[in-house]
Amino acid sequence: MAISRSSMGKQIARPAKVKKVLGEFKSGTLKSSSGQKVTKKKQAIAIALSEARRPRRPRRAKRMT
Repeated sequence: MAISRSSMGKQIARPAKVKKVLGEFKSGTLKSSSGQKVTKKKQAIAIALSEARRPRRPRRAKRMT
């Protein structure tokens, strides 16, 4: 399924985070959530993009008044 151009702009990736994770993959230190070493580049890219989209800190809950 292709991504439309209008939704592409909405996806935000932090290039520094992606670069860091792919660097870990190249050096052989990237591990999946189960703790096993990542050996496939596609899996490393998926991990990098998912971590880049993750917010840096939790947002404060809005107060109901």
